[in-house]
Amino acid sequence: MFDVAKHLGATTRAVEDSTHEGTPVKVVIASRTYPTDVDDLWQAVTDPERIPRWFAPVSGDLRLGGRFQVEGNAGGEVLACEAPRHLAITWEFGGDTSWVDVHLEDAPDGATLTLRHAADVSGNEHWTTYGPGAVGVGWELGLMGLAEHLASGSSIPHEEVEGWGASADGQAFMSGAATQWGEADAAVSGDPDASRAAAARTAAFYTGADAPA
Repeated sequence: MFDVAKHLGATTRAVEDSTHEGTPVKVVIASRTYPTDVDDLWQAVTDPERIPRWFAPVSGDLRLGGRFQVEGNAGGEVLACEAPRHLAITWEFGGDTSWVDVHLEDAPDGATLTLRHAADVSGNEHWTTYGPGAVGVGWELGLMGLAEHLASGSSIPHEEVEGWGASADGQAFMSGAATQWGEADAAVSGDPDASRAAAARTAAFYTGADAPA
């Protein structure tokens, strides 16, 4: 049985203002603790043979300075690779470049992964429409897949993932994640109504429901 509430409650979400090389950016931060050690967690998120078991196939030169391509998604460059604690990459999609930092640390009950996705959102219509959930829900799906992989050690077939996304559990998870990202943004945006409206549009995008006006 898939426990929607358990998975939603396992992720800590935050949104903050920062800068990247002098450019103002919004940072979407997702953190989750797994019942494993840092070395195993590092291997799960960097080994090209394990990544497709919970995320998607990745091709390219997966080392410092190399370029990669996620099948059906973004590509980018490996900016930092400090095993087993820190990975930094560019995230290049649709003509836009953003930046992803992954930090791993020991925790009393396992190992914690914290992902920070920074983007220049000035004049960014996509961010205005969907807010942090535009990337937050996608990453949260990945973190959930990682939890399932670490628990079983097995791969998650792509067709099974697609079927799950259309199920009641899948719809509840994506809608719940979008709502929670809206609340994380509402806490800092200065316009909670706009944050929640963007979250509702994100939920509709992921679930296929009619988008609110």
